[in-house]
Amino acid sequence: MKILIACEISGIVRNAFLERGHDVWSCDIQASLDRSNRHIQDDARAVLKMDSWDMLVVAHPPCTRLCNSGVRWLTTPPPDKTLAEMWEELDEGAAFFSDMYNADVPRIAVENPVMHKHAKERIEGYRPFSQSVHPWQFATDETGPDNVKKRTCLWLRGLPKLTPTGTLDGSTARDDIHRASPGPDRAKRRSTFFPGLAAAMAEQWGEHVADFPKLTAWQSAAAQTVTANQMALF
Repeated sequence: MKILIACEISGIVRNAFLERGHDVWSCDIQASLDRSNRHIQDDARAVLKMDSWDMLVVAHPPCTRLCNSGVRWLTTPPPDKTLAEMWEELDEGAAFFSDMYNADVPRIAVENPVMHKHAKERIEGYRPFSQSVHPWQFATDETGPDNVKKRTCLWLRGLPKLTPTGTLDGSTARDDIHRASPGPDRAKRRSTFFPGLAAAMAEQWGEHVADFPKLTAWQSAAAQTVTANQMALF
């Protein structure tokens, strides 16, 4: 499938789908941290118009003003912002979420924390999230990067709920995300995706192609020939 991973600079989700043979691209207004040539530095809304996509996964949408944890700033803004700026940023975040969730793509997954009522009121065609998971549910190693508590809500269209693949029960899950120390990289650290969760997305959603036309024997042989020719170049 041709897949767009929007709002991602780490490449973790992109690479998980890439390893399974999909034609996948990430995009963000920032450059990719791994300098991949499969990253488009642009607004996701513009990238959506560049091609016809089979799946859209929005990994880290701007959510600071949408999530419950930040609703207090809508009444008492932080020192460096005005109240009007807070509400303007809320409108912008809700508009972006609306554009992603309502995009003309058959399979969509948008990740976001739990939202407050003001955000829900501003999102076009808002529906409750389809599922919420924690990274530790996809972890197999107590000391690994996935054994973390972070409630992640998924708004799904045309995709099934994820089935946890981990072997842990959550009792040893770390609270790294909420306890992240202040600093210029705090937001980036808090938004980095988790490899176990990304792998489950790629495996379970990447195989969700029941409505794709089956390749004929001729098409399958032709595809294998092209792949063999491409590999001969390396």
